[in-house]
Amino acid sequence: MLDKSFSPAEAEARLYKTWEESGAFAADPASAGTPFTIMIPPPNVTGSLHMGHALTFTVQDSLVRYRRMSGRDVLWQPGTDHAGIATQMVVERLLAGEGKTRKELGRDAFLERVWQWKGESGGAITTQLRRLGASLDWPRERFTMDEGLTRAVRRIFVMLHDKGLIYRDRRLVNWDPKFQSAISDLEVESREMDGSLWYLRYPIEGMEGRFITVATTRPETLPGDAAVAVNPEDERYQDLIGKFAILPLVGRRIPIVADEHSDPTKGTGAVKITPAHDFNDFAVGQRHNLPMPSVLDRQAAFTLDEIGNDLRAVDGIADPAFLTALAGEDRFKLRAAIVAELERLDLLDKVEKHRNQVPHGDRSGVPIEPLLTVQWFCDAATLAKPAVEAVEQGRTVFVPKQWENTFFAWMRDIEPWCISRQLWWGHRIPAWYGPDGVVFVAEDEAGAAAQAQAHYGEATALTQDEDVLDTWFSSGLWPFSTLGWPDQTPELPRYYPTDVLVTGFDIIFFWVARMMMMGLFAMEDVPFKTIYIHGLVRDERGQKMSKSKGNVIDPLELIDQYGTDALRFTICALTGPGRDVKLGPAVVESYRSFVTKLWNAARFLEMNQVKPVAGFDPATVTLPLSRWILDTANTAIAEATAALEAYRLDDYASAGYRFTWNSFCDWFIEFAKPVFAQAQDGGDTAEAAEVRAVAAHVLGTILKLLHPAMPYVTEVLWGEFGFGAEGTLIKANWPEAVSVPDAQAARAELDWVVGLITEVRAVRSEMRVPPSILAPILLKDATDEELGRAARWIDPIRRMGRASEVSPLVGEVPQGSAQAVLGSVTIAIPLTGLIDLAAERVRLEKDRAKALDEAQKVRGKLSNESFVARAKPEVVQENRDRLAAFEAEAARLEAALTRLG
Repeated sequence: MLDKSFSPAEAEARLYKTWEESGAFAADPASAGTPFTIMIPPPNVTGSLHMGHALTFTVQDSLVRYRRMSGRDVLWQPGTDHAGIATQMVVERLLAGEGKTRKELGRDAFLERVWQWKGESGGAITTQLRRLGASLDWPRERFTMDEGLTRAVRRIFVMLHDKGLIYRDRRLVNWDPKFQSAISDLEVESREMDGSLWYLRYPIEGMEGRFITVATTRPETLPGDAAVAVNPEDERYQDLIGKFAILPLVGRRIPIVADEHSDPTKGTGAVKITPAHDFNDFAVGQRHNLPMPSVLDRQAAFTLDEIGNDLRAVDGIADPAFLTALAGEDRFKLRAAIVAELERLDLLDKVEKHRNQVPHGDRSGVPIEPLLTVQWFCDAATLAKPAVEAVEQGRTVFVPKQWENTFFAWMRDIEPWCISRQLWWGHRIPAWYGPDGVVFVAEDEAGAAAQAQAHYGEATALTQDEDVLDTWFSSGLWPFSTLGWPDQTPELPRYYPTDVLVTGFDIIFFWVARMMMMGLFAMEDVPFKTIYIHGLVRDERGQKMSKSKGNVIDPLELIDQYGTDALRFTICALTGPGRDVKLGPAVVESYRSFVTKLWNAARFLEMNQVKPVAGFDPATVTLPLSRWILDTANTAIAEATAALEAYRLDDYASAGYRFTWNSFCDWFIEFAKPVFAQAQDGGDTAEAAEVRAVAAHVLGTILKLLHPAMPYVTEVLWGEFGFGAEGTLIKANWPEAVSVPDAQAARAELDWVVGLITEVRAVRSEMRVPPSILAPILLKDATDEELGRAARWIDPIRRMGRASEVSPLVGEVPQGSAQAVLGSVTIAIPLTGLIDLAAERVRLEKDRAKALDEAQKVRGKLSNESFVARAKPEVVQENRDRLAAFEAEAARLEAALTRLG
């Protein structure tokens, strides 16, 4: 017998262990089933489960559970990413607590310590994914630095280098002064900060008393200026183009160039160009062949190394001693000193308060510096072309389709990809240097030594490159390296290309694009046929979750409080393609009620001796109620299947919810209660036997339909009712439509009865008629067929509609009646003497006026263009939601007033 309530904590660990130990998650390359493959976006080995993980893994698990039940040979490939900076930072913190540094340990000892940490503490997220119910093929778990994947990284590095697609170059990169490493764009976080806009006056050579004023947020980079740029169409500066300015504090002459980078509408229309310390300026410097001196070193301190010979003494403009004294000074102290000196020299025109976006290292928390340095680069532009063509040709499809435009925009304007990092933890670059700096690229040291032997004519000592590869380089190989490439394993041709990638839009460029490029290069085929893009998880108000706002939600806490099924179903119900998910404890709690509803319905059926009937044939049923619920189940199956095929998790959840809660629990079981009661009283008939058999069959269908989203409660009920052994629902067949005799007639009859009771309930609710008061239901203009339906279903209509009688109405509707319309029938409920009709009318009119007034206030706010432009998007959306709610309430109250006549 089922317990009074479902206990997620008791069931979840037991069931997951049963599934995992029975091999229910395992792919089978030898099976006859058509493969279906999803590659997990590998979480960082340092990570812990957050709501973004809960979203993407719930979506993936729902899809793979559905595909397993559909007979596919499913591979859901698990694994974790070594997360270069994040992991190194964790271990360095541990060392700091012991009073040690990685440099004191040395590279080999430090790496040994990282591997030790990984073995003891890394990968906790895989345990947490199990708590989410993620049915990954765990024996196939991979790590981006395990032996096989390391070999794949070295192989593809050499392949790309041999084709000239990997090379060394001196270019501008994002430099983290704290970590002392280049970092990727994804590891850069822009923070809005209060700052200043300084207007600096640069004297014009040969034009005494003439200055050109530039506006800058970074006066500390002034010593590295190589030019001043003005827009070629800006009439204010036409006579200065081609002339030279004298660079304050430095004294060297720099050209005034015409370049469209300069925006005439911003600042003064003239901008300082510092190619070694700004990405836009770097591009200007390339176009105009400008020098690119660096004036900030790797610690972001002032250096004279590249400008020391350029210092000139210019009376009232520059004194070499001033800058020489600042050598080694921190960038922010340098800024203050330069601004103060420019003010003293009367070369500071003015200072304005300015709020701007300042790039920070997302893990170090310090402002990053664009730094001109020698790094390894990958020719992303060449690799991107086949990826763009694959999407254009439909070989890979984005869902929703509009994300293709984002993909195209990034890929068609892609810059060289800096793939080297100045870290110790990661894939060390397979390049070795000879004593004269000649580089030898090979998969191992022996291969490099052989190249060096051929080059020098004798054995020569080599030194391996100290840098490691960007984490995205190895994760870009994930769809095929995890299948054994470069070896030709049985899994490689069977599971590649994968069927669908499920991910957020925020890493389309960083991860999705790189997998597309690498997959097409190494495998000559796309890595996935479909890219399903989901939105972000936000709080109930639509705000992005952040620790500073205090609105971060821990999915494990939600699981502890409400159960995994409730969280998973909530995520499915709220997840439409590309749409952000507004999630909070309240909505998870509401969907826990759905889990409870299913449990209570099953418990009621169990108490009424409902159990699967061997050999039951739905085509043999005779009762309209049986035929109606089976036909409605067919519709639910079709809707749920179509939704999952189209990656519409919200539509899938909605179909399952409507059918289970409304059609099955609220209507079928309620209509069946008299039959069950009669059977309990000793009147067990063929009618009761049929209803019990149908109830069992439909309950089994519901458990199958809901299993992808709610695996635990459905699996428990599957075993308890004897549909199969506990733990076998995961591999049960996905439900299919059954043959229903005379379904149209049954649907017409039961839908009419449901509609009648629904309208009566709505009227009573709106008029606030207490449940204890019975009221007559009068049917005007009802046909004989409709009156016959009312007569056949009089008991449930009376019970569920709180009716004293159901009668045909001849003539006019009595005064004081509330009315509703069902098809061609007018439903009248006389309320005179039951409630105070005049007071109800006053209440409804007052509430409607209030709703209209509130709607008008919000409408006025949204019609204010300034508000819409300046307010945060989530605030604007919140007001749109409020407007829709007020308008809906006003419409409901208007309908209630109309019902009163």
